[in-house]
Amino acid sequence: MTAVLMSANGPTEVINARRTESLDAANIIKLVSPSTEQLFGRVNIVHLIEKSVLAVTLNNEREEVLAHAAFFDYPNFSDVDQSKWQEWLNAQYDTETCTPLNTLFMHYFVSKGDFSHGSAREIIRTVFNAVPDIHFIFLVVPGGVYPDLALAELFVPMDKKAGAKPSEKCVVFVCHRHTLCPVLYTRKARVEDHDDLTPIFNRQSDMLRKSYGDYFLAELIEAQDENHHALIVEMEGTAVGFMSVASEVNVELLNSCFELVPFHGLCKPHPEDVLRPPTPPAEEVPVVENAPGSRAGSEAESHSRTSSLASIKKGEEFTTARPSSGVKTISQQATPQAKSVSRGSGATADLTVQRKLSDAHMEGTPVASDVDDVGSVHSEASSKRSSLARSVTEPTKPFASKEGSIILDNMEPAVKFEPVFAGESNAFCIQLFCIDERYEMRSMDFLPLAFSLFPDKDFCVVTVPHLVPEFPLLQSFVRVTPKCPSTLPQELYVFNRAGILQSFNVRPVCPEDRDDVAKLVDTIDNKESILADFDQFNRARRDDDGTPIQAFVGECGGQIVSVAITRSEEDIEYIRSHYNIEDFIYYNHHRRDEHAHLYHFTINPIFQHYTKHMLKEVLRQSHRSCLYYPVFPPYSTTKDSACHSIVTCLNHMVPVRARRQIIYPLDRLGGNASSKRVIKEKEKFALNHINRKLTLEPKVTINSRIVIVGASDVSLSFLETLAFCPHLRFNNLVLISPHGLPGDLATDDIVSNFLSTPRNYTRDELAQISLRTWVNVVNAKMIAIDRASKYVKVTGGAKVPYDHLVIATGQQYQVTMPTGADITKLATNTEIQNSPNRRFSGRVPRNVLLVNDEHDAMTTVNWLQKNFLTTEGNAIVYGSSLDAYTTVQSLLKVGVAGSRIHLVHPPPNYNPSCFNNSAIETAVNAALADEDVQVHDGYYLAQWNDGKSAEEVYCVSFTSDTKPLKLECSVFFCFYRKAVDYEAFKAINDSCLVFDGRLVIDANFHTNDLSIRAAGPVTKFQRKYHADQWTHSNFNSREVGQMLASTMLRLFDPTIENDPAPPEETMNLIPMYHNSKVQAGILPGGLNYLNFTKPNLNEPLEKLMAQQDYGRELITGTVDGPGYFRIHLNKYNSIETITCLSKKVIDTSNLLCLYNIHERFLNNMVSRFDEGLISDFYSFFRETWSLAIFHDRFPDFRQEVRELLVQRPSHDVIALEEKVRQLIDQDLELDKQDRKYLTNEFDEAGNKRAVETRLLSFLSYNYYHLPVYAKPGMV
Repeated sequence: MTAVLMSANGPTEVINARRTESLDAANIIKLVSPSTEQLFGRVNIVHLIEKSVLAVTLNNEREEVLAHAAFFDYPNFSDVDQSKWQEWLNAQYDTETCTPLNTLFMHYFVSKGDFSHGSAREIIRTVFNAVPDIHFIFLVVPGGVYPDLALAELFVPMDKKAGAKPSEKCVVFVCHRHTLCPVLYTRKARVEDHDDLTPIFNRQSDMLRKSYGDYFLAELIEAQDENHHALIVEMEGTAVGFMSVASEVNVELLNSCFELVPFHGLCKPHPEDVLRPPTPPAEEVPVVENAPGSRAGSEAESHSRTSSLASIKKGEEFTTARPSSGVKTISQQATPQAKSVSRGSGATADLTVQRKLSDAHMEGTPVASDVDDVGSVHSEASSKRSSLARSVTEPTKPFASKEGSIILDNMEPAVKFEPVFAGESNAFCIQLFCIDERYEMRSMDFLPLAFSLFPDKDFCVVTVPHLVPEFPLLQSFVRVTPKCPSTLPQELYVFNRAGILQSFNVRPVCPEDRDDVAKLVDTIDNKESILADFDQFNRARRDDDGTPIQAFVGECGGQIVSVAITRSEEDIEYIRSHYNIEDFIYYNHHRRDEHAHLYHFTINPIFQHYTKHMLKEVLRQSHRSCLYYPVFPPYSTTKDSACHSIVTCLNHMVPVRARRQIIYPLDRLGGNASSKRVIKEKEKFALNHINRKLTLEPKVTINSRIVIVGASDVSLSFLETLAFCPHLRFNNLVLISPHGLPGDLATDDIVSNFLSTPRNYTRDELAQISLRTWVNVVNAKMIAIDRASKYVKVTGGAKVPYDHLVIATGQQYQVTMPTGADITKLATNTEIQNSPNRRFSGRVPRNVLLVNDEHDAMTTVNWLQKNFLTTEGNAIVYGSSLDAYTTVQSLLKVGVAGSRIHLVHPPPNYNPSCFNNSAIETAVNAALADEDVQVHDGYYLAQWNDGKSAEEVYCVSFTSDTKPLKLECSVFFCFYRKAVDYEAFKAINDSCLVFDGRLVIDANFHTNDLSIRAAGPVTKFQRKYHADQWTHSNFNSREVGQMLASTMLRLFDPTIENDPAPPEETMNLIPMYHNSKVQAGILPGGLNYLNFTKPNLNEPLEKLMAQQDYGRELITGTVDGPGYFRIHLNKYNSIETITCLSKKVIDTSNLLCLYNIHERFLNNMVSRFDEGLISDFYSFFRETWSLAIFHDRFPDFRQEVRELLVQRPSHDVIALEEKVRQLIDQDLELDKQDRKYLTNEFDEAGNKRAVETRLLSFLSYNYYHLPVYAKPGMV
C-alpha cells in the first residue's frame, strides 16, 4: 500500500506500508526514543515481531524504515492472562461489543520524529484496511504515562464503568474504526449515482460499456424490481461501489457442476429430500480370482463431511444437511445446460479421480467435464477411513487385471451417490459488482442490505472466471469445489446469512457440549477418535501418558459450529531437526511449551472464512504460538496416523519442507552422537504449520486450472514447487497419470529396487511432500488435446479442461517390433531389412512385459509369483540399460534361478555402455557369471514364435553379426529403448503441436501454443538453438521441474514481476542446469551401484579422459574388498563425478553432497591421497570430521563465505574477489608472489576472522545435528 506522507517540517515522502520482517529489527531499534521505553517498556524487537499477530512497517522509496507498530490479540498488561482479557476489560470498561474477532491491541509503536503524526495515522489505517473485521484497537499504557501526541490524536482514553475500581497500574485508550476507515453506508442505487459509478467501471473494465452502451448502468438501475436490486456504497455522499443482485439462480446447473451437499444444494429443506443412500440388499460378493487385495463391492456411504446450516434467520435454530443422491432442483434462469450424463445408481464409473486432501471436507474435485457417449464419469467415492492413512485392517494390495494393468484397492471406481433436494431455491446471486480500489476491503458492507432484500434466501452466490484473481469480497465467501463432470468454466463462491452475524465465539469445551459436537462430526471420517479425545479432555485434561490435551469449540448464535483438539508437541526437537520450520519462525523465541500438535479441526463450511480466527483463538487461549499437523502416507499403519482426522483447515496452513538428514556413523560417534530425539527413526510424514504471525496473513488464491500430464520427476518437482509456495494457494492443480502419484504403494524392497533410480525423489521424500494433499489426480492417460476448447481428453472419454497445460510424460520403454529376419537362412544384423527401433503395434503377447514404474513392478512381481516361479522356462531380458541389470537382480531376488535368466544385449552402435566404466562392467559381468545368468551380446530381436502370432511367446530368435540365437521363452522383458508413449505422441501430433522426434519447446518451455508448456525427456529444443544433442534428458529432472515452475510463477505470484508473454531471445541460448545427474540401483550379485556426474553428453569415458582439461581421477578399493570408489576431480580440483560399487549399503544421501565441492573442503583429500593416507574412500567419508559437509545447511554456509569475499568492506575498498580478478586479467595464472599477496590481504582485511566467526555460528546454531564438533569454551 503506497501513500504520500508529510513531515512536520514540510518535506514529503512516498511511503509503502508492508508487513514487518525480522530483518527490519536493526532499523526499528534506531527509531526508539526515551518516550518509547516509558510507554511500552524495554522490549526485544525480534521477539515482538515474532509473536505479534500483525506487525506493520512504513518505509520510503530508499527502503528506509520510517515507522513500525506491532499488534497482538491480547493487552500488554502482565496482570492479565492473555486468554481472559475480555473479562478483565469488560469489568473495567463498557466494552461489551469488543470481542476477540473485532479487537487488536497495540503493543509497540516507533517512528521517525518528523513523520510521527502521519506515520501513526497511516499504520492504523493500514490495519483497519488489512483486517476488515477489526473495529477497535486498544492501547494499554502504564499509569502516569500519556501517549505521544502522534498516538493521542488517534487514541482516546476509555471511561471507567460506574463502580469499577480505579487502577494505577495502567490506562486504556481506544481507536475506533470510524475515525479513519468507517464502515461504508449502503443503500439502493438511484439513477443519479450513474455519474459517480461510471468512472469506477471504466477504470477497471471497458467491456460492459462497449457491449451495452454508455448508459447500461442507468438502465440496470432503472430496471429494479422485487427480484432484481441494485445497491451502492457511498463515502461522504459519493457512490464508491455498485452491486447488482438477483433472485434467479439455476441451482440445478450449479448442483450438477459443484459439490453443494454441505450447503443443502442451495435449496430449502423439504420432506421429499433424499439425503442418505438407500440400503442395498444383501448380495453374495463374487470372488475375484487371482486378485489379492481386491474388493468386489462396498456399501455406498454418506458424502457430507460436516454439518451444514440450511436456515439462518435470526432466532431460528440452525438445521443440518445430510448427503443424498441424484440432484433434483428447480431451474429459474436460462443458462447453457449441462450435457446429459447418466448418473444412475447402476452406472459404472469410467474414471477414477483422487481428490486432494485439502478439499476433502468439501466433497469434490475440479477436474473433468463432458463425456463423449461413454457413460458417466465419477469422482472417487469417499469411503470412510479410520485416519489420514489407510486402516490397519485394509492394507494396500495391488493386483494385475486380465489386461495387465495395475489396480489398487483404494483407487477402485465406485458409483457416486447423489442427494436429491426437492425444496425451492434458497439463494440469490450477485450479477454485477464493482468498487473503488481504495474501499475494496469494505466490500462486505454490501451484504447485510443484500440479505435484507431477500429475507427468504439464506445463501448469496457469485461465479467468477478461473483466471480472475480473487478479490477481497471473495475472501469472506466459501469456494465450492467443482465436481466432475463440470460444464462451467467458472468458480462458485457461496456466503451464508449466518456469516454476517459477527458473533463467532471460541471457548474451551465442557461436558455439556458432547451432544452438539457429536452432531457436528457425525459424518466426519474418524469421528470416534474425535469424540474419544473430547471425552479424555473432559475426564483428565491429559492423556494416560501425561501429555496435556486442549479442546475448543466455536459458537455462533449459541450453537457449536467448530471444534479443535490439540496436544502439546512432545517431538519438537525431531520436528526442528527434520523440517524447515525455521523458514517460518525464529525457533529460539518460542518456548518448548508454546508448540502444539493439532489432531482434529472441523468447522461448518458456511463459517469457513472464520477458520483462521478459530486457529488464532486456539493459539491465544491455549497460550501457544505454533501449531503442527502431520499428513501420513496412504499406506501408513502406525498408531500416530490412526489418531488424526482430516482437518478442514489445511488450506490455511503452510506446508513445511523436509530437511535432508545426515547418515551418521554411530559406531564411530559413541557419546558424541546427536540426541535420540533428533536421530530416532519415525514414519515419515508431511508437516503443515501455522503460527501467530500467519493467522492474519492471507494467501493469494490462484484458481487457474493447471493440468500436468504425466507423473514424471519433472512433474513432481513442478507440483512441489507450486504447492510449497507459502503465500500462494493453487486450487486447481490436476495431474493426469494412469497410475496416480508415485510413492502411494506400501514398502516392498523387491518392487522398490526393480528399476534403477535417478534419486530425484526417494520414498521418504514423497511421503514428506504429500502431493495428494494439494493435487487432484486423474487416473487415466491422455489421448487427445483440444487446443481451441482447452481441454485434454483422457481414456474413458472424459475431458479435463485447462487454462495452462504442462506435458511432462517423459519417455517409456516400448515393446520392440521384431525385425522379421529369418534365422533359418542364417541372416545377420547387416542383412536385416526392417529397423530394429520400430515400436510393436499389434496385440502384445501376455507374457511380454514392460516395467516403467513402481506400479508396473508390483504387477510384474505378482505375475511372476503366480505364473512363472512354479513353471519351467526362461526369462529373457532384452536390453542393455541399467534397468535391465536391476531387473535381473530382482528376478534373482524373487526366486528365479540364474540359469533360467538370459540377458540379451543389442549392439552398442558406438554408444558407451550404461556404466561407461570398464571396471564396473567387469565386476558386474563376473557377478552375472557367478549367478549362472547367461549373457548374449550384440543381438537384435528377429522373431517371436518363428513369426507365428500367438497369445503368448514361447520362443524368441535373435540375429547378430555372426550366428543367430534362438531361446525358449516363458517371459520376455523389453528394455531395448525408451521413446515417447504412442498415445501421448498421437495426442500431441493431432493437436498440431510441433513434434520433431520429440515435442519441440523453446528455452522457456513454451510449445507453439503459449498456453501449453512441456519439459523433461519428452521434449527437445528448437533447431534455432543449434543444440540438437542437448535435451532435458541430459539434466537433473528435479532441477528442470523447479525451473519450469519458476517460469509459471511469474504469471501468478504478485511478488514477482509479471511476464505474461515469453521474453524475446536475443542470443538463442539454451538454459544451463547445474545439479548432478544421478544413477543408482542394485545390480546382480547384490552390488549397490551409484554414479553421479555433471550434466553432459553421453560420451565414452576414455574419450573424456583424453581431454587436456579433464582433471584427474582417484580410485580406491575393489568390489571384492571394501568396494570400488572412483572420484573425478575437474581441473579446478572440485568433485565432478563419483562412481561407487559395493556389496555394502552406500551412504548415498551423504555422498551426493560432495558434488561440486572443492577437495580442500574435504580435509585436503588430494594431498592425503597422494601421501597414501587414504586407502578406502568409504571409510574416509564416514570419519566424523566430514559430518558438517553433509549437513543440509552447509551450502548456505558456503554462500555466506562467498558473499564475504564478494562484498566490499567499504565503498572505497575493493573486495577480495575484485583483487583476484585484477591479477587474473594481468596474468591468466597466479604465481607464488600473487598468492602470498592475496593471503596477506585476506588476513589483514579481517576476512579470515569473519570466516571463522561464520563457521562457529554455523556449528553452534546447528549443534543439535553436529554435537561432535567442539565449541569455544569446551576445550
